[in-house]
Amino acid sequence: MFALGLLAATAPVRSSAGAPSVAKCELEGVVDTGSGAYLADCVRRAEQGGYSALLVRLDTPGGSMEATRTIVRAFLGSTVPVLVWVGPSGARAGSAGVFITLASNLAAMAPGTDLGAAHPVIGVTGENPETVGGSQLARKVENDAVAFAESIAHQRGRNAEWAASAVRDSVAASADAALALRVVDHLAPSEAEFLAWADGRSVEVAGGDSVRLSTRDAQLVELAPGLSQRVVHALAHPALVYLLFLMAALGLVVELSHPGGIAPGVLGAAALVLALIASSVLPVRTGALVLLLLGAMFIAAELFVTSGLLGLAGVVLLGLGGLFLVDEFNPNWFVDRSFRVSWAWLIPTTVVVAGAAAYVAWRSAQTRRLPQRGGDAGLVGEEGTTLAPVTPESGEVFVHGERWRATSPSNIRRGAHVVVRRVEGLTLFVDEVKT
Repeated sequence: MFALGLLAATAPVRSSAGAPSVAKCELEGVVDTGSGAYLADCVRRAEQGGYSALLVRLDTPGGSMEATRTIVRAFLGSTVPVLVWVGPSGARAGSAGVFITLASNLAAMAPGTDLGAAHPVIGVTGENPETVGGSQLARKVENDAVAFAESIAHQRGRNAEWAASAVRDSVAASADAALALRVVDHLAPSEAEFLAWADGRSVEVAGGDSVRLSTRDAQLVELAPGLSQRVVHALAHPALVYLLFLMAALGLVVELSHPGGIAPGVLGAAALVLALIASSVLPVRTGALVLLLLGAMFIAAELFVTSGLLGLAGVVLLGLGGLFLVDEFNPNWFVDRSFRVSWAWLIPTTVVVAGAAAYVAWRSAQTRRLPQRGGDAGLVGEEGTTLAPVTPESGEVFVHGERWRATSPSNIRRGAHVVVRRVEGLTLFVDEVKT
């Protein structure tokens, strides 16, 4: 998640002792349109603020290649030294994160972190990309990514051979191995230790200028993302997109099947808007969205049919829609296999929806077995009392809390107990109930 702390300052903040200030940004989660714009904006704000350096804390499974290129362009074109720290322990710089790490002036990793596995289009079931998009497409995407990684590594003086293998062969490396392979420059358990190590070192920034770093005991100033960047990044999660589409489909179907509810329609429309925003920054399959919609429609149809089969089919379609929602074969995305709607999220959601559908179907069946209470048909079988003698020509009865005109094939005395046999207009046809 983005840094949620301090607002960006327009000028570097220095302590009373004159300590340097370093701008700080965080990328935690998917590399998407929001995070790409945020990090590029961090570079711009660090340059305008005159900070000694820009520190980026990185923990990502990868993401959009277009957003990654935006970040890399900003890093390579920065006149402020960019320092990337993969941390804390347990963090990773997976897939697209490799390119971001390579593009920094200095890179460090915390113990217990890893980076690599930057091969594109690795799917849910691990199929070879050639079987999905064709050998020519797979080779073209792979060669383009290899060239991109090698060019970054050459410019930053890092191990270009390893960078190529990370893309071509999905090679990954632990923090110790990455340091030994000259992929990163240092092992640092904390940001402060990384900044202390970087102090006094000279790096080359855009334009060929050499900058001597002054980062020891630096004051970190967090540059917060804008609202739109934060919203887009927060929505860029497959499980959340699945839930939003599910809420949108079910809410709109309930509103259409029960007009006038308003609340389900409003919530469904709001969820649909958020889902569309999220899907615009994620590789979402159109077919999966169709499955989700059909599943919601089948569950709604179960309210009227109560066969059990439609509800079961709807639940299965919702599960399949969630399973195939994210297109991990999209050549524009470099992300590891964990980037999908996980089974830990999909199974409980499906079970809850199945239980809700079963309950609704059961209640609907119960309602259908109840006698009709409204309209003319609801009066048939009702019992009441005569208010005046009832004859084949006239009479008056009290039924269902109301006074009615009534007739009967036989004469019935006043105060007798009667039952309604049929209704014609405003006249009830009754028989006396013998006690």
